[in-house]
Amino acid sequence: MKSIQAGVLDIAYLETGPADGPPVILLHGFPYDIHAYDAVSDLLAASGLRCLVPFLRGYGPTRFLLAETPRSGEQAALGADLLAFMDALGIPRALLGGYDWGGRAASIVAALWPERVRGLVSCGTGYNIQDIARAGIPAEPEEEARFWYQYYFHSERGRAGLAQKRRALCHLLWKLWSPSWAFDEETFARSAAAFDNPDFVDIVIHSYRHRYGGIPGDPAYASIEARLAAQPAITVPAIVLQGADDGVDPPAPEDRDAPHFTAAYDRRILPGIGHNLPQEAPEAFALAMRELG
Repeated sequence: MKSIQAGVLDIAYLETGPADGPPVILLHGFPYDIHAYDAVSDLLAASGLRCLVPFLRGYGPTRFLLAETPRSGEQAALGADLLAFMDALGIPRALLGGYDWGGRAASIVAALWPERVRGLVSCGTGYNIQDIARAGIPAEPEEEARFWYQYYFHSERGRAGLAQKRRALCHLLWKLWSPSWAFDEETFARSAAAFDNPDFVDIVIHSYRHRYGGIPGDPAYASIEARLAAQPAITVPAIVLQGADDGVDPPAPEDRDAPHFTAAYDRRILPGIGHNLPQEAPEAFALAMRELG
């Protein structure tokens, strides 16, 4: 485990592969951690790539440098953290891969700072940039039902539930979101340790309330949020991977994200795979990364 001061954080990360290899940054989602990429990073490192897998804000050993920094989980903060991580390590350009929150961070950097990105692998929602201005428009009832946990987090009961029963709640989400993945308890426990971060609850709650416009963001990221409100195109080569069995974000027959990508683009739907795609299908994820790298 390594760490580096980057922006407002001291970011903990794992690094594998040759130090002089082309850099690859792999970003986990909620409620997961860096172990989602154990097999992927081994495969990519064996191909000569330098793999960097950071804990996001609010996870594992990653910590804020100052107590007074707002514990924001908004999308702009995730993108800013990734850019600061690259700057701190002196990485001018990298291949980015991510899913869920990590896919959002990667998509934001690819959209706003394309000169820093060689290519993007995004799982689940391909164009993973929130359109907060339209967040109040109801979805189909089946989709709304899958988002029950988000509405739960809008209440103080939900905050208390996450704080007091975080492992049980996150274990349930793993099962619901990846119904065909037979993970064992040791696998879950290895990742669940990351949820004991003292900022985990505050950041998760802020994330799910902010994305619906329910609470303000950190003013430090207002200019980034303003740019994201325009729903900028992603102009770097991209591959979108979607699990056919994803229990929270199942792929639609029509690829509604494709118009947001203006460079080489491909969408692949993987049968028998759920939401935690890198951990469930590491070979397919690593293949997509190598194709772009």
